[in-house]
Amino acid sequence: MRGGVAGALGLAAAPLLAACGSSKSGSGSGGGGVKNITMWGSFNGDQVKQINTQLAAFNNSQTAVHVTYQAQDIVETKLLTAIASGTNIPDVVLWDRYQTSLYAPKGALSAVDDLIARDKVDTADFFPAPYGEMTVGGKQYGLPMLVDNRSLVYNKTMLDKAGIKPPTTWEELATAAQVLTRRDGGKLKVAGFALDDPGLFNVWILQAGGQMLSADKKSTAFNSPAGQAVLSFWDDLLHNKKVYELGFAQGVDGFGTGQIAMKYDGPWNMPQYDKISGFEYGVVPPPAGLGGRGAITGGFGLVIPAQAKHRDAAWEFVKWWTTVPANGVAFAKIGSWLPGSVKASQDPYFGSGHWPAFVQTEGFAVVRPNVPGYSDVEGKALEPQLQNWMSGKTDAASALKNAASQGDQLLAKGV
Repeated sequence: MRGGVAGALGLAAAPLLAACGSSKSGSGSGGGGVKNITMWGSFNGDQVKQINTQLAAFNNSQTAVHVTYQAQDIVETKLLTAIASGTNIPDVVLWDRYQTSLYAPKGALSAVDDLIARDKVDTADFFPAPYGEMTVGGKQYGLPMLVDNRSLVYNKTMLDKAGIKPPTTWEELATAAQVLTRRDGGKLKVAGFALDDPGLFNVWILQAGGQMLSADKKSTAFNSPAGQAVLSFWDDLLHNKKVYELGFAQGVDGFGTGQIAMKYDGPWNMPQYDKISGFEYGVVPPPAGLGGRGAITGGFGLVIPAQAKHRDAAWEFVKWWTTVPANGVAFAKIGSWLPGSVKASQDPYFGSGHWPAFVQTEGFAVVRPNVPGYSDVEGKALEPQLQNWMSGKTDAASALKNAASQGDQLLAKGV
């Protein structure tokens, strides 16, 4: 599969850069020479190999631009430092789209509206929510490259043996999880459903018909009947149906080892399950709750920093990756991510295996609120309170009330 990536990408991308063609001799800053540009990103380890495979395809597809990847810790902070000093500024960044609303106002990113208009980029081809996540103050600060979401992953063998169909509603999820849970002498051996990530509350409240923030995004909205319905459902799973225990299968992949029957997970983990001999699993969209379907999409985009020395060359690379469907498909085969392009997601490659569910979920998934301070609302206010509730240190009403109070203060600060 990987052996054919470079060839496929080169054929797809060659026309894009024809106008920039030049000899590969010459310096990175020479008027007629190849432009040597640098890409920063947080991908490391095996992910560096994935990025470099994609970059090799781009570099071999044309003679005008050559991209080199540099893995960075805390990309956003280092970018601000580089811009402030005016030195070592990368030309393009593998960017956590969620950070756009915070760093665009700081002057870290270059708006690309002029380039989009000049090259007549079909912005309607991008999944709307991820594209909008890179829009701040009416300006576009990049294009979606990779998208993801968490859908319901299930042990097919277990469900088939129990005669259970993959759940499509909360009620079906609770029933299936209870049936699939197995204990031996009172000790949990198989958890019917992994309820181990309070950070997914933002998904559950959508399914309950609620929202994390008010319509004007100036205050929290999760201390609501919908928020209470989420914790009531979690309480039923944990304490009445007892389908999971906190800390169960901690430190191991409980799903891959058969200790967990169902869980929420993303496409990035599917390759490791594919490698397990005899392991059969399936994926369906998240079950609908009292308010219907709900999911959150995350992922990465490509941005051009403010003061980048080779803005036009960087843009050609951004276009190559994000606007040519074949290139997005090729990286999906390398790294198990969905491309940000709708056309790319309609490729036959995504029509089998675990992909159809993730593609379907992406069609209705939304992004987290795109306002400064929101990440702290979840990470510093809500999640600690939910952890306190799950461990029995506080009651549900107090957890939501306290989290909302703290969250409102964080939103007011807007940092």
